[in-house]
Amino acid sequence: MESTKLGSIPPNVINALADVSQFPLMQALAGRRSRRFCMGAEIPESPLAFKSSQKPFPLTELEQMLVLTSMAGSTGWHYTISYNETDRSQLPSYSAGPAGRTFPSAAGFHTSDLFFTDDNGTYYFSTRDFHPPSEDYRGKQGQLENHIAEHKKRVRKLSYSRLRIPTESPYMDPHNTWIANHEGSTLLLPVTDLAQHTLDAIWYYALDGRAVFDDMAKKPIPGVEKFRNVIPNPNSVVPLSFMEMMSMAECAAEISMSCYAGALTLQAMGLGGWAFDGMDWMVILGASGDPKIPGFGFRYDTSERWAVPNITGLPGVFEGYCPPRYRNMSEAVEALAKRKYGPGGVYNEGTPGAWKDSASIRKAAHHASQEFKDCVALQAQYIYDTYGKFPATTPSIFAFMYLQAHHLDLSFYDHYFKSGAYLPTHSDHMKKWH
Repeated sequence: MESTKLGSIPPNVINALADVSQFPLMQALAGRRSRRFCMGAEIPESPLAFKSSQKPFPLTELEQMLVLTSMAGSTGWHYTISYNETDRSQLPSYSAGPAGRTFPSAAGFHTSDLFFTDDNGTYYFSTRDFHPPSEDYRGKQGQLENHIAEHKKRVRKLSYSRLRIPTESPYMDPHNTWIANHEGSTLLLPVTDLAQHTLDAIWYYALDGRAVFDDMAKKPIPGVEKFRNVIPNPNSVVPLSFMEMMSMAECAAEISMSCYAGALTLQAMGLGGWAFDGMDWMVILGASGDPKIPGFGFRYDTSERWAVPNITGLPGVFEGYCPPRYRNMSEAVEALAKRKYGPGGVYNEGTPGAWKDSASIRKAAHHASQEFKDCVALQAQYIYDTYGKFPATTPSIFAFMYLQAHHLDLSFYDHYFKSGAYLPTHSDHMKKWH
């Protein structure tokens, strides 16, 4: 096997991969259910009380990588937003990443990545700046093995033990304590840099000639009136609270769609699991306040002005575009500009693309002047200085949805459910994959 491949894959599993690549979308949609009862699970009481007679059975590396690439795989170059009537001669410089993934991102911001945990450790899977390993990948069976192997290089191991989450309220909702993060499962958590997303939202509105208005303080941001080349009419505004609510909604949609893409893939593979939000994501990232429950170890700060801690990132791994990673918001804006225009960036003429003349199209995009960047930075710095964090009303780092993948104990479903409680892929999974 070539070095990019995953090692020796048995012939029956190669056939299983072919089946996954050809699984009908409508069957995945219609067959999607939350199938929580895995091998080794137990419901001690209730009308559905049951104890598995099988031991927990972890996902193989190949199974795990299929789920990961379905949730955040790089699938080709995205096409950017083609037109903006405010500046008709240029591509608008909204986007931050050049590649499309398995889920959409508002205006191509792509500020999220995946973290996950299993019996052997905790991990980071970063694809938001991963150029597509195959420009014409469309889930074809012949490309699937190399596609997965290239994505495997993006996995970074952070620790050698499963993430500890107390199986009790308030860490987990009461209906999840028996099964969430269960032995043998893979638990996946998309995490988004809401600070960067909000910063790009200010950039987005500046391109449209609109400034942020602090509706909570009921006043304009001082100094914006000086940037008449960027904001010709200072009365053209977007409320701060609305912009931040919109940014959080966009991020919530992005990470939810990532989990949904993974949930559909579970149906095609015959794995159990479900998408859910019933655990305290701040505790999981690291803001429990209890050194015995470190989570992923993200940095957080507290203030009497905030109802909850504010998480700003995992140092050296995934950090928000705000202090303390950057000394000020001007540095964060420069970092965002570098992501857009620097080597490999979406508006760098040296970055390949989907067009016949990609270099000319990327080069023709709006290029932010220093005045434009200063205008964005002034608004962002005002928010940080006024409210002690960036964004003002939402977390700097945000997570919300999870996907758990595990092997089903079919005997539970056979015991309690009518025929059809699981798909043929579930009945055949152990035979085809193991």
